[in-house]
Amino acid sequence: MKCIRALLLALFCMAVLTGNGQVRTVKVLSEGWKFSRLKTDNPHSISFNNQSWQTVSVPHDWAIYGPFDKEIDKQVVAIEQNGEKIPTEKTGRTGSLPYIGEGWYRKEFELSDFNAGKKVILLFEGAMSEPQIYINGTKVGEWNYGYSYFYFDITNQVKVGHKNLLSVHLTNKGESSRWYPGAGLYRKVSVIVKNKESIDQWGTYITTPLVTADEAKVKIKTRVSVPNSFLVTDIIDDNGKLVGRDTIRKTFGDMFEQDIAVLHPRLWSPETPRLYKAVSRLYTGKELKDEVVTSFGIRTISYSADKGFQLNGVTRKFKGVCLHHDLGPLGAAVNKAALRRQLQILKDMGCDAIRSSHNMPSLEQLELCDEMGFMFLAESFDEWARPKVKNGYNLYFEKDMEKDVVNLVHATRNHPCIVMWSAGNEVPDQWGFEGAKRAKRIQDIFHRE
Repeated sequence: MKCIRALLLALFCMAVLTGNGQVRTVKVLSEGWKFSRLKTDNPHSISFNNQSWQTVSVPHDWAIYGPFDKEIDKQVVAIEQNGEKIPTEKTGRTGSLPYIGEGWYRKEFELSDFNAGKKVILLFEGAMSEPQIYINGTKVGEWNYGYSYFYFDITNQVKVGHKNLLSVHLTNKGESSRWYPGAGLYRKVSVIVKNKESIDQWGTYITTPLVTADEAKVKIKTRVSVPNSFLVTDIIDDNGKLVGRDTIRKTFGDMFEQDIAVLHPRLWSPETPRLYKAVSRLYTGKELKDEVVTSFGIRTISYSADKGFQLNGVTRKFKGVCLHHDLGPLGAAVNKAALRRQLQILKDMGCDAIRSSHNMPSLEQLELCDEMGFMFLAESFDEWARPKVKNGYNLYFEKDMEKDVVNLVHATRNHPCIVMWSAGNEVPDQWGFEGAKRAKRIQDIFHRE
């Protein structure tokens, strides 16, 4: 009887999906951007003429083109950690590349699938730095941290049946980094169109709390923006085979919780990076409202004083490296092929773990680490409230730290490569009671999320 019900449900879901077409579209805004570093009046205005601006594709790093100049970010300091007593000239720390200054990006886009019942999300995976975002001349938001992932609901700002104008202003200060940070829209920008009744952005949270050779328990929490609905979740293995399904109905609240058994699971590890997909379909009545596909791995991790770190119940050491986000002469603009080449070289030399020094990694890097088999420590900040550099994250810590940590966790928590998050790197705050309080506050946010 259960098999018959499951079959009927599957046929019903397929029929509904086929009848409604796409319920969610993701448009990556890559080509046809206009870019300028000239100072001018109202470049976010719809009437502004940007024809003389440079045409670029995004991801884009404006600073990697040069020219090199040792005067950029030059310092005359004594490095106390090295025992220096007399200040001397220090150059090249940020690559002697012209990352300091302001830049403007403009991009026109159309939303043919947008109507009154839809919601539009504008997603940035990194913008260096202090981005201020405008839609059709109206400011919709801003963010400070150049490494953070963030998004805005722009439903009320976009127009139906017309071209929409996205304008982004970026500012890079001098003495803001201890390495080459890159400049510009160096990671992807996407527009997501979905129903108002939908799964929240980064609203799917998958864990595997119980794993044996015979069976794995896959726990899926799904946050939605509509009550009185039901959710159908399929689990698909790496051969495309359906290996688990669950249906749950909710009349109030915004969180679905499902426990789905997967028999004879194939575990994720650096040696066997097996991946599964969770396909989540949200319905109200008989109508399919949203569909989200989430990649994940089945594996267990644990830390203890007597056994150290264990992956899938086996103690192992990290054979890892610290890896900055830039790609050498290609700059900071994300390039998945270059990332894959970089990771393959590390794999060939026996590396199985990576720390993103000293900031939030690109989502492409995490996808590749899932696929190729690297354990990952995703770092958050190089500074807290006490500065290493005058214009670093210390300027934003008290105001922004929590929302930056929340977005880091929500955007990355389903990646099986993630085995640890770092709250900070060698922060000066550690030398004092205030630093201990800050560390506990950050740790509590990580644990809560």
